[in-house]
Amino acid sequence: MCVTEWIVQLISDMGYFGIALLMFLENLFPPIPSEVIMPMAGFTASRGDLSLVGVLIAGTLGTLAGALFWYYVARRVSEQRLCNWLERHGRWLTIAPGDVGRVQRRFRRNQRWAIPMGHVVPGVRTLISIPAGLFAIGLVRFVLLTAIGGGIWTSALGVAGFVLGRQFSAVENYVGPASVAIMAGLVVYYVYRVATYRKEEARRQ
Repeated sequence: MCVTEWIVQLISDMGYFGIALLMFLENLFPPIPSEVIMPMAGFTASRGDLSLVGVLIAGTLGTLAGALFWYYVARRVSEQRLCNWLERHGRWLTIAPGDVGRVQRRFRRNQRWAIPMGHVVPGVRTLISIPAGLFAIGLVRFVLLTAIGGGIWTSALGVAGFVLGRQFSAVENYVGPASVAIMAGLVVYYVYRVATYRKEEARRQ
């Protein structure tokens, strides 16, 4: 059974809980695509098997649960432990120990748009919760900002599936390639950052 067939079966068997579970897993394992989950859920609502509002709430709650998982994992990492790790492996995060304070200030300053926007960018929505936890962004604020960003993304996909009906797969056909292109661009940028890490570190010194 392919991933798409498994998603369809889970939504059919478990309804709202299945949608929430899939969106939770999507935030843990990015290869599980929200571009398939939510349009399929929206199509199911268009047939009258589920309500559209319930589908959108379930998808948002699943996204929020997945984000909270990484948030709490990151909260368990102290700043000193992070700096010690960066001292040995900073190249792979392209961050030197001396950069932590600067990155923290920048993230705190931009959190109001960075967290919501992160949830609509493929490849970033899984990762955006980690700096929020590392830099101890308040839980209430994190939940609110995540609900906004995650809600916008899941609602857009769910409503598209509802409107398109049986043609819901067209959403994935358009959004999927765009997501792959964005992720490819992020990978290329990351590789560049890793390759030039030592040079940038030398310039800062």
